[in-house]
Amino acid sequence: MALRAPNLDDRRFQQLVDEAKRYVQQSCPEWTDHNVSDPGVTLIETFAHMVDQLVYRLNRVPEKNYLAFLDLLGVRLFPPTAARTDVTFWLSAPQQETVLLPPGTEVATEAGENAEPVVFATIDALPIVPSRLGRLVTRTASGEHTDRTRDLADGKDVPCFQHRPVAGDATLFGLSTAVPRCAVVVRLDSRVEGVGVDPRQPPLLWEAWDGQDWVPCLTDEDTTGGLNRPGEVVLHVPAGHAESVIAGQRAGWLRCRVVEPRAGQPFYSESPTVREAEVFTAGGTTTVEHARVETDVPVGESGGVPGETFPLPVVPVLLDDEPVVVQTSTRDGWRDWTVVPDFGASRPDDRHVVLDASAGEILFPPAVRELDGTLRRYGAVPTKGAVIRVPRYRTGGGRAGNVARGAISVLRSSVPYVAEVVNREAAIGGVDAETVDEAKVRVPNQLRVQERAVTAADHELITRQAVPSLARVRCLPVDGGARVLVVPDAVADQQDRLRFEQLVPSDEVLDTVARHLDERRLLGTRLIVEPPRYQGITVVARLVAPETVAARVREEALAALYRYLNPLRGGPDGTGWEFGRPVQFGEIFAVLQRVPDVSLVSEVRMFPANPLTGERGAPIERLDVAPNALVFSHQHQVSTS
Repeated sequence: MALRAPNLDDRRFQQLVDEAKRYVQQSCPEWTDHNVSDPGVTLIETFAHMVDQLVYRLNRVPEKNYLAFLDLLGVRLFPPTAARTDVTFWLSAPQQETVLLPPGTEVATEAGENAEPVVFATIDALPIVPSRLGRLVTRTASGEHTDRTRDLADGKDVPCFQHRPVAGDATLFGLSTAVPRCAVVVRLDSRVEGVGVDPRQPPLLWEAWDGQDWVPCLTDEDTTGGLNRPGEVVLHVPAGHAESVIAGQRAGWLRCRVVEPRAGQPFYSESPTVREAEVFTAGGTTTVEHARVETDVPVGESGGVPGETFPLPVVPVLLDDEPVVVQTSTRDGWRDWTVVPDFGASRPDDRHVVLDASAGEILFPPAVRELDGTLRRYGAVPTKGAVIRVPRYRTGGGRAGNVARGAISVLRSSVPYVAEVVNREAAIGGVDAETVDEAKVRVPNQLRVQERAVTAADHELITRQAVPSLARVRCLPVDGGARVLVVPDAVADQQDRLRFEQLVPSDEVLDTVARHLDERRLLGTRLIVEPPRYQGITVVARLVAPETVAARVREEALAALYRYLNPLRGGPDGTGWEFGRPVQFGEIFAVLQRVPDVSLVSEVRMFPANPLTGERGAPIERLDVAPNALVFSHQHQVSTS
């Protein structure tokens, strides 16, 4: 059993009062009025209350000693991490000159009645480069290029592909310059429609040339119906877009390529044509983070003695980006000091400092007197009078920065010609700073693991430390190794309705976890790091509710289903659906029955669904989930009568 801390004094307020009254009877028997109205009893109760507070503080000594022991081990609280997302800055109108957004440009969410706006800042400079259409080239699947620029200028109908298009045909748009990270509008006018294609799902892919290969562009809007009618295509050009020579012409190239149709997807029987084409830059996209950058921060003046500590003015310090550097002044300028985890391996001449990111303190090397009387220095000491500064560090972060897509809509910095800002995806990655109570739980496990991944719990602990923003981690045994399943945190666009792509971890996250585990796994252990499988489920239900509240009941029932069948925050205890846990018919019935104003759950049907294709299987009474899988809500349907 766990060792219990001793109760150093278990007396409470009433016991102290009663004990004082007994002493009064022994020392002053003539005092017989012990009612609460007596002034003397009031004084006794006052002193008993004060002693009770002292006893409470005394009983916290074991906790203080425990924290002092953790401090002796060099335990530091983990600082917060900052949420990040991409934000698009839309121009009020196409510009003739480049619009430059400097680093640190601030955007924010709307302020609520009881909530302050969440402020983000751009990480890098964003040049929004103007562009225009310079060349129009068609390319057949066999690689034959034809320059159609003159035909377009003469107002002729230019066929986009071969007469009978095949996968690989493409139309290339040569821009006057490369437009990396810019949002480009391709405006087309056509007089002849392509035959056979479904305008809602044309077999087309827009791409940009990055100097080595064609990279897909994100399509924000397409009103051309697959080049079938006049309209616009809004493209987000990737960061690597570069000028190059194609068909003898140098330009920043974009292309619209015909791809192989999916099963059941209609395909072109004739090529669409274009009579007019225009390209212009409408905005730009860059990464913002929920953090603020402090620059050239003075922290004090050295006293020339070992072991000095200097506090930073703004805390906490974020460590999830470039390492912090400390500088001291010299006659020739500034000298850099490297931040290290501890001074254990520091030599006397090493310019090392330790940064306590949560407390915001800079610790310079100490000097320790050895048993033989000599003084051992664990690093160099700044000269007396040297000015100490931090040229750059980031502060802020936390879960407050995890906002839904579309939530960032306010431009706080003054930037000319920018009319609107918006985040097309939710901001993720924000984690609050570790608390003392969380550290008490972490440290014993960390001391047990000792940087070695042996058990499944070891793999899970190291994974969480490698990427604190992960929402779920599960380690399952495989033949000769371990399979680590990671689920990123996600912010639902509407209530608890998640999109499937939000639950797929990025390659960067997978690589980080794999690298940390590979350094700590046992020799010969096979390691697999991947996302879990997602078993889609669709619930179709019919409820009976009063007609006056039928619409509200339907929305609340849908919200209850999405909330319960949620891989991150669902399940019976609200902490996320358990890996491998099946979905029972009865529990879905119970979830719907608990919705307010539901008179009767007249029908419930469950269907397995593919979250990628949307295909739905036959109705079932129980949905089995594999041990490496989680459930995923897919298009629930609820009707009321």
